[in-house]
Amino acid sequence: MDSMITAAARALAAGNPLGALDRVALRKDAPALALRGIAMAQLGDLERAKALLKEAARAFGPREAVARARCRVALGEIALATRDLAFPPKTLAEAGAVLAAHGDRANAAHAGLIAVRRLLLIGRLEEAGEHLAETDPASLPPPLRAAHALASAGIATRRLRIGEARTTFAHAVEAARQAGIPALMREAEMAAAILGQPAARLREEETERLLLPVDVEALLATDRLVVDACRHVLRGGESVVPLATRPVLFALLRRLAQAGPAGASRESLLLDAFRARHADESHRARLRVEMGRLRAALKPLAAIEATKDGFVLVPRKGQTVAVLEPPNDEPHADVLALFADGEAWSSSALAIALGTSARTVQRALETLHAAGKVQPVGRGRARRWLTPTPGAFSTFLLLPGPLPGD
Repeated sequence: MDSMITAAARALAAGNPLGALDRVALRKDAPALALRGIAMAQLGDLERAKALLKEAARAFGPREAVARARCRVALGEIALATRDLAFPPKTLAEAGAVLAAHGDRANAAHAGLIAVRRLLLIGRLEEAGEHLAETDPASLPPPLRAAHALASAGIATRRLRIGEARTTFAHAVEAARQAGIPALMREAEMAAAILGQPAARLREEETERLLLPVDVEALLATDRLVVDACRHVLRGGESVVPLATRPVLFALLRRLAQAGPAGASRESLLLDAFRARHADESHRARLRVEMGRLRAALKPLAAIEATKDGFVLVPRKGQTVAVLEPPNDEPHADVLALFADGEAWSSSALAIALGTSARTVQRALETLHAAGKVQPVGRGRARRWLTPTPGAFSTFLLLPGPLPGD
């Protein structure tokens, strides 16, 4: 490797893409193309970066397996940055295996961390934790140690292990400072700030207040009956009744909980669950059927009793009932939660992350766009969506993946 390539690589490792381009901007050989691609990625021109890295991968000879693998890892990182969740995980795994076999442990670990970050985006927390445990962070250079800590803190936060998350975020910030890369320091500090932002609203006994993540952790650690509108479940201590796939039942449960010990009227239940402003006998019959289904689902934790005007929720253990709601409770809040990272998403990537159909996501995006919540960039297959003001509130409770007990 010649001196200019070496100098450019060192500049990139230090987070100085302009310094790297000064050395290789006019060169067309494979190593220079790869370094130019990485530099363009650091500068934010991801489409140009992708083209350069693909050209470099083709230009490397058959004996340069390590160089080609590094290009594939860089392409995997660009795919993650552009939220191209369809990028084949197998390609990244194969590249990491080649690098590990040839002794390039740092880049092999980098490939593994990219895979972990992708798993976090689609809510596969257990698998992400298992992959993360395969790498000893003490053996990594500071930039990768910071990335490892950020991924670990992300898992802890989503699991509501707030003390562990706070400690790990501190490790990430310290490693980023040791790396001396300003962008990485900003990323670590902004990620850590989520622990100081409201994560949910708590409604109980006609009162309402915002909760920090540590407050949510404390609430869910009790044996109180919690109607969790972030995950669409009913929680009572270690028992959980999932209703995410039964939206009508959850709408009825939520209305009963919001009504408190006095109970909810049939009219309010019909309006919330069926959007029926003028109920007829068919609506009332359906309400009776759905209430029977809800009684059966909630049997381990609560009963539903009929009153003169409607129904009332009665906890089995006599607890008070609390309703846990998103900090900004609005339609399609789960879609908006994914935009809190400030990145541009395609509708197909949102569908993969949320585990739903592309058409469902497209309808949500159209509604949010009409309300001025998101805006499109580009056309056709290149179209991406983003929010005008990303990261306005903490939304990790709405992100894909289970919380403890789910």
